[in-house]
Amino acid sequence: MYTAPSGEKAKTFDIYYQALSTALENHLDRKSLILSLGGGAVGDLSGFVAASFMRGIPFIQIPTTILAHDSAVGGKVAINHPLGKNMIGAFYQPEAVFYDLELLTTLPATEIRSGFAEVIKHALIHDLSFYQWLKENIDDLQSLSIKQLSYSLIKGIKIKNDFVSKDERETGIRAYLNFGHTLGHAIEAEMGYGNFTHGESVMIGMIFALKLSQEIQGLSFNFDEFKAWVEKLGYETRIPKGLSAAQLLTKMKQDKKSIGETARFVLLEQIGKPVLREIDDSLLLDQMKNF
Repeated sequence: MYTAPSGEKAKTFDIYYQALSTALENHLDRKSLILSLGGGAVGDLSGFVAASFMRGIPFIQIPTTILAHDSAVGGKVAINHPLGKNMIGAFYQPEAVFYDLELLTTLPATEIRSGFAEVIKHALIHDLSFYQWLKENIDDLQSLSIKQLSYSLIKGIKIKNDFVSKDERETGIRAYLNFGHTLGHAIEAEMGYGNFTHGESVMIGMIFALKLSQEIQGLSFNFDEFKAWVEKLGYETRIPKGLSAAQLLTKMKQDKKSIGETARFVLLEQIGKPVLREIDDSLLLDQMKNF
């Protein structure tokens, strides 16, 4: 057994090296199997260890967080680099994913918020009726029933599968799953990994992308209603104080979706209709200053 630190602190070169050393010291071989018990970060680390140990051995995801309903499915595994999140990794599918919803009753509020941001993302990029169901039925993340959780998470997994099964290696439509992640990952990196949760960073990124979508794509959307709803759920809706727009832009241009030196964003033409757009630096800087 190897116990990684919690959260994004699990996704460093040092921890990756230690996990591989544990595998070697315990004489794992090509017939060995890695079980990944933990949240999204542990799944990312375990999957990348499995993908690279002896050129690849099997692993099974046993996620324990809401966020991992998203990260455990789809076969993206990675560790972070100081210059960017998930920059060192592979596409490597688990043999199976076992998800026990009872584990989710043990989560602190920040983890519930972090994971539920990805549920909201799935609705926005794929399914207007699911988005409307969420708005009508979810008004307090602290009192989610197992029935509500089950419906939301299964719906989210099905939506993710719809994209991944058509584009496993993200050469096309799978990139739409990164809605909110361009700015979100930049905020995570600038705040220091683990100091601001993934989902809460992505929520700010989604709000920014929705504003851009209204500006660039002519998205017809009740923005104020959405903002009020997610604030009621406990989310921050503004870029954290002290972060420089110029530094965030630099990080966004290092994002994996970026081509050359231009930041690319997933925007919405309407709820359920995402598009990928290259955005000019000056427009991004102006929007961030007014955000």
